[in-house]
Amino acid sequence: MSDEVQTEADDGILIVTLNRPEAKNAVNKALAEGVAEALERLDSDNDLRVGIITGAGGTFCSGMDLKGFLRGESPMVQGRGFAGITQRPPDKPVIAAVDGYALAGGMEVALSCDLIVANKDAKFGIPEVKRGLVAAAGGLIRMPRQIPYRLAMEYALTGEFIGAEKALEIGLINRVTDGVALDAAKELAAKINENGPLAVKVSKQIVSQQFDWSAEEMWKNQGKLMGSVMGSNDAREGAAAFAEKRKPNWTGT
Repeated sequence: MSDEVQTEADDGILIVTLNRPEAKNAVNKALAEGVAEALERLDSDNDLRVGIITGAGGTFCSGMDLKGFLRGESPMVQGRGFAGITQRPPDKPVIAAVDGYALAGGMEVALSCDLIVANKDAKFGIPEVKRGLVAAAGGLIRMPRQIPYRLAMEYALTGEFIGAEKALEIGLINRVTDGVALDAAKELAAKINENGPLAVKVSKQIVSQQFDWSAEEMWKNQGKLMGSVMGSNDAREGAAAFAEKRKPNWTGT
């Protein structure tokens, strides 16, 4: 793992910290590769169930590192896209913990996450149009799927920032906290972590993939995905734990 990205595993939760505070955690080649490596670890390690992405130094991410770009560096990772996440997020749930600014590519990293928790002073936005550019790492694709169409169009065309309270109001984020976003993200991750890991993973798949399913495909595709869950040891353990009024002991099998 590069110095640009730090990871910490804590009781099934993998905390991924963008660690370039001197550059407002702008994404360069090393940071993108570090994020991709961390997400591969999240998906491959059966002891890890939820990921959190946050930024060091009080800022989430200011977008692409323009100095690195001018040096010819690419902040893309083959198969995963910008910052190692925007084209292929992990299979397991991931939460963005946003303090300070999540702008341009930083906003697109947050949009790639399944859930977003933000400090009350956080700011979001895709201001690329103010520089004659286009938010090409998923901002223009994901935002209209996550907030009302006309609001997405307004923010895309004006490049104006979105405050945390407004972001919560329009459904862009899940929670606003007065404290450090990471603490609130850990609380949310812990709630997810209490549940069956197979069920959580497949539930994420169904929720995120169903936008591309036709009416004829919906039930068929859902049935395929949930088949492995319904016949699992965890499904039997969940039912037994409920009947016995105890906490389930998940094995992920």
